[in-house]
Amino acid sequence: MPRKPLIAANWKMYKTPAQAQEFMKNFLPLVANHHRDEIVVCPSFTSISVVIAAATGSGVAIGAQNMHFADEGAYTGETSPLMLKAIGATHVILGHSERRQYFAENDELINKKLKSALHHALIPIVCVGEVLAEREAGKTEQVLLRQTRGVLAGIAASAAAPIVIAYEPVWAIGTGKTATPQIAAEAHAVIRNEVNKLLGAEIAANLRILYGGSVKPDNATALMAETEIDGALVGGASLDPQSFAKIVNY
Repeated sequence: MPRKPLIAANWKMYKTPAQAQEFMKNFLPLVANHHRDEIVVCPSFTSISVVIAAATGSGVAIGAQNMHFADEGAYTGETSPLMLKAIGATHVILGHSERRQYFAENDELINKKLKSALHHALIPIVCVGEVLAEREAGKTEQVLLRQTRGVLAGIAASAAAPIVIAYEPVWAIGTGKTATPQIAAEAHAVIRNEVNKLLGAEIAANLRILYGGSVKPDNATALMAETEIDGALVGGASLDPQSFAKIVNY
């Protein structure tokens, strides 16, 4: 079975509930007959319920941009996997580079969140990727191996099937720079090979690895033509319904 591509919108800290609802009203008709790819929209927490209601019956799935690993507790400002499940979210982004950069998240914490997401049957989109200094120092492969091992530590192959990994070259996020399809495919191959060692050939062969880093309508087709690239995690270009629909319909 070929891997079904997944195109995910990460809205980051944009859109009020009213703006999110307006987006869905304009976006859904543009992908109404689209079945080739899995489509996921990840709004901010305040808009998740509104977007879930708008997406009902459309085939578009809704996820969160982050979550805590605990089911409940005295963690002011946090959102638990149980809360996400209760409102109908199906996916969650974990370990985005901005969470690592601004909120000091590390592989150990992301690993705890990943185990919790799997336990609660949320589909995790786990992010890995190098910063510019690491790429320029020739450490891309080293970083990807360390992060892949770290986030997957203690995960049993029997539980790993739902996992999606997103390769984010941090130097390409929001900068307008994009890894060439070849650079992205090489990084994906490094990740897949390591998953093969950690979790076995079957999990590695079926693992979807997304590319995330200034994906736009004009580069989506070339990126998606690479057999190692199984979809995209889209930031800025996902904020406009026309733009995101063009990426989905690459």
